[in-house]
Amino acid sequence: MIEARGLGCGYDSRFALKDINFKAAENELLGIIGPNGSGKTTLIRAITKIIRPQSGRILLEGEDIDGMEFGELARKMAVVSQGCDTEFDIPVEDYLLLGRIPHRKAFQFLETERDMEIIQRAMDLTDTARFRKRSLNKLSGGERQLVFIARALAQEPRLLLLDEPTNHLDIAHQVKILDLIRRLNRENKITVLIILHDLNLAGEYCDRLMLMDIGGVHKIGRPEEVLTYQNIEQVYKTIVVVEKNPVSAKPYILLVSEEERARKQSKTERSGHRNK
Repeated sequence: MIEARGLGCGYDSRFALKDINFKAAENELLGIIGPNGSGKTTLIRAITKIIRPQSGRILLEGEDIDGMEFGELARKMAVVSQGCDTEFDIPVEDYLLLGRIPHRKAFQFLETERDMEIIQRAMDLTDTARFRKRSLNKLSGGERQLVFIARALAQEPRLLLLDEPTNHLDIAHQVKILDLIRRLNRENKITVLIILHDLNLAGEYCDRLMLMDIGGVHKIGRPEEVLTYQNIEQVYKTIVVVEKNPVSAKPYILLVSEEERARKQSKTERSGHRNK
C-alpha cells in the first residue's frame, strides 16, 4: 500500500530523516514509535506531501506520490493530525462534509445524497451521530478525536494516517479510539499508519512496529521483535523490564524508577561485599 525507498527529507537545510526504507502492506496496521524528535511526524508530513523528499521516493500503491495531485492523494489517504481544528466553531455534520471535498466534481458546490450517506456511515462507525448538530469546539477531547476520525473516513480513504490520536486522552478514551481504529482496519480493510507514544498500546494493537531514532529506522518487525529491553534501552536511554501481557501475551513494558535502580545497585554492591 505505502512504501518508502531511501527517503531523506527535512526542514530548510536540516535533514530530519535519512535513508528511510519501509513497506506497509495492504490492510496492515503499522505503528510508528520512537522518542521525541526521532522523525515520526516528519515522516507523516513527507507521506502527505507537506514536505518534499530531498532524496528517495514514496510510493502509494506502486505510484510515486511526487507525480500525484493533492486531490488524487486526498481520495486515497486521510490524515488525523495532533490537535487538528480544535477551535472550529462549526457543527459536526458540516465539519464532516469537508471530508467530501476531494470527491466533488468541477463546479459542484452542494453536497449530494451520496455525500450525506457517506458521512452518516462515518458517524455510525465512530458513534458521533449523537452530537451531529453540536459545535466542534464544544466537544470533549475524546469526542473531538472521534469526529476527526469520522471526517477522515468521509474521504473514503484506503490509507489512514494518525499522529498520536490518543494524546491527552484518559485510559477509557484511549482504548475506545484504538479499538475503533483496529476495527476499521480489520472490517473496513483500511491500511493504517499510526504514531503512538505509549509503547504498551502500540504493542497491543499494531500488527508491526517501526521504531525510529534520530531520523532513521532502528528496527521494524512484530511487536515482540521490536519491544525488547535492548532496543528500548538503546533508543530511549532508560532502563525497562519487558514482560508478557498475561491476557494477550503481547510485550508489556515496565518502567524502573531512579530510586529503584539505586536500591537495586546498592543491594548488588552489598551482596558482592559479603561474598568477598
